[in-house]
Amino acid sequence: MRTSIATVSLSGSLTEKLTAASRAGFDGVEIFENDLLASPLTPEEIRARCADLGLTVDLYQPMRDIEAVPEEEFRRNLRRARHKFELMRRLGADTVLVCSSVHPLAIDDDALAADQLSRLADLARESGIRVAYEALAWGRHVSTYDHAWHIVESAGHPALGTCLDSFHILSRGSDPKGIEDIPGEKIFFLQLADAPLLAMDVLQWSRHYRCFPGQGGFDVAGLVGHVLRAGYDGPLSLEVFNDVFRQAEAGPTAVDAHRSLLVLQEALGVVELPAPVVPTGVAFAELVTPDAEPVAEVLGALGFARTARHRSKPVDLWQAGEARILVNTGPAARRDGTGLAAIGLESPDPAGAALRAEALLAPVLPRRRASEDAPLDAVAAPDGTELFFCATDRPELPSWRADFEDAGQEPQAAGVRRIDHLALVQPWHHFDEATLFHRAVLGLAAQESVDVADPYGLLRSRAVTSADGGVRIALSVGAAPADDTVHAQHIALATDDVVGAARRLREAGGPLLPMPANYYDDLAARFDFADGELATYRELGILYDRDAYGEFRHCYTRTVGRVFFELVQRDGGYRGYGAQNAPVRLAAQHAARRLTGG
Repeated sequence: MRTSIATVSLSGSLTEKLTAASRAGFDGVEIFENDLLASPLTPEEIRARCADLGLTVDLYQPMRDIEAVPEEEFRRNLRRARHKFELMRRLGADTVLVCSSVHPLAIDDDALAADQLSRLADLARESGIRVAYEALAWGRHVSTYDHAWHIVESAGHPALGTCLDSFHILSRGSDPKGIEDIPGEKIFFLQLADAPLLAMDVLQWSRHYRCFPGQGGFDVAGLVGHVLRAGYDGPLSLEVFNDVFRQAEAGPTAVDAHRSLLVLQEALGVVELPAPVVPTGVAFAELVTPDAEPVAEVLGALGFARTARHRSKPVDLWQAGEARILVNTGPAARRDGTGLAAIGLESPDPAGAALRAEALLAPVLPRRRASEDAPLDAVAAPDGTELFFCATDRPELPSWRADFEDAGQEPQAAGVRRIDHLALVQPWHHFDEATLFHRAVLGLAAQESVDVADPYGLLRSRAVTSADGGVRIALSVGAAPADDTVHAQHIALATDDVVGAARRLREAGGPLLPMPANYYDDLAARFDFADGELATYRELGILYDRDAYGEFRHCYTRTVGRVFFELVQRDGGYRGYGAQNAPVRLAAQHAARRLTGG
């Protein structure tokens, strides 16, 4: 199907928005009136720019407060419409959006509304224009799609149809099944937006919190299915009002937007994409650092051994059990310290995973490699983290381990078993994009979003996981752009005995993060512990949580550069990440940062 996007969904000047939409792969645009009014280009120049970019102008919007008003007011509306229809002729747009009135003089009279919309359509038809009437969820008298359709049907004008908007329909809880009763040729346009499920005024919800399909809680795919069964054959168009998108760079936002429509069409069976290849585990996590010594000390204290070195690059492989950490001291290392730069995902079909990623517009990363190096496909996640699709020591596929030469040390059999999860801090404007990316490209399931209290604001977090928990990635973001650099990324390491692992870490000189005594006083009030158990947790800085499935014990190292490590022990099928304890951990990290001046 053709795809389109409203210019209001992107940031920047009109020309920047048009360029971003074209580069992302959209077929057309809705020109939002404010964007045109603020542009130095004439309508003819905008039309030519769209043509040069391969874009059609699918809709001009919006015309407001047109119908069901006193006659004198309606005559003024017709005068305004004549000017707009002439502008649309110059622009090359043949459909105008008319929103249901919120005018204080609007009259609750469907017959009057139908008559005035019919007269407007008469004027529009003279200019070769169609009128698409849309019910705003907060319309003064018309606020549901079926009411809007009833008025359009009563008017019976060939140049008058309806525009369906998923937000206006789903935010009111309307049943979209009735859409199938509308003749497809009378659905002149379809606008799509998702949104998180919030209890708030619908106008504020619409103006600030819409997002792209698949990023919120609405069943947008189900609604579109009803529209297609009605016989609609126009474009799928995105109209998203979002405070974050308005401040983000237009190019990446447009790519994210088009990806959302590809995933939507796949769900509807309209397009066929390479099938998702869900990763089965974490092959490695790669740290980049200008100085390997501090991170080497922490890894050694955690029980890792430097088992191998890359044959042609300054990359060491550290291993404990099945947990593998690559330490890269190459020239790309950032000067602000150690950072998590890449993740190797164990894949049943690395080539298929790469094809899926490329089809969903994930940027494929060029890789400098020697002729003897194993082929590795990599794409960039929205936050810039490199994702490698890997096979580890599987005879039927090239193994990334073949690029490493033995360094003579053997990994320890006890202590750390594997990487339990990875926590990635997202740029403020990429959080929703990251969720959709990891779901659509990697085939991971998204859990509910949670807000965590930080001493200096709120930290929003959402985990994406494989069904068996072999891959767990916690995505987080601060409450404002300035929070992007405050929170470090971390690698959580699974162990069967967190107390023993913490003791070994401390005895080896590892930098355990201390926790406040008040936290343990609260634990004593909330849970029953065996004699001496809580004293041990207090001594080692171990945190505790419990859910319906089991128990969770975990502790943290101090931060090295922009990374820290977590030791975790899951018992009885615990499914969470210790979110209850996150405020205490964050406060302890802020305190440690102040002490060290970091």
